[in-house]
Amino acid sequence: MTASRHAILKHSGTQRGWLAHPFRAPRALRGWLSDRGSLTHRLKMHHADFRVSLVARGFASPFPDEAQLLGLSPRTRAYVRDVLLMGNGRIRVFAHSVLPRSSLRGGWNGITRLGTKPLGEALFADPRICRLGLTMRRIDARHPLYQATKRHTGFTGRHLWARRSVFCLHGHPLLVNEVFLPTIDTP
Repeated sequence: MTASRHAILKHSGTQRGWLAHPFRAPRALRGWLSDRGSLTHRLKMHHADFRVSLVARGFASPFPDEAQLLGLSPRTRAYVRDVLLMGNGRIRVFAHSVLPRSSLRGGWNGITRLGTKPLGEALFADPRICRLGLTMRRIDARHPLYQATKRHTGFTGRHLWARRSVFCLHGHPLLVNEVFLPTIDTP
């Protein structure tokens, strides 16, 4: 195991507020939060018209807890991709992915060219990619992930539930955050 992968594993389960089990989440959300399979695949099973809407991409500073998890200094810029996962004409999930510059070499370099293609399909189709962990938490207006979700979706409620995973390819990490909108379980 590489030193960076070891550090990410160590921090992924210990970051403040991020939990390994969704026991505090509403019952209807627990299955969505704890499912270790492809969220893209699950959404496609629920919505025949599933699609990805790209809302932002480029180099930006990761949120503070993301930088900490990835072992990046606070001002380091990374490739960030924000998308809306849509089904039945409604936003179901806001996804925010962070790829450190050092991960852009090799196998991850195609991530910057995904456009509206689902990231989940690429992650779960490549046997060289491993998922290091899955954590979840309730976020509110104080969390930058909530603020990004609100900016891109117009959501105005008090809180949302999110999960995050680090995927590794040849020791290089990619962080994927997924924020579940209240529409996740509606037709």
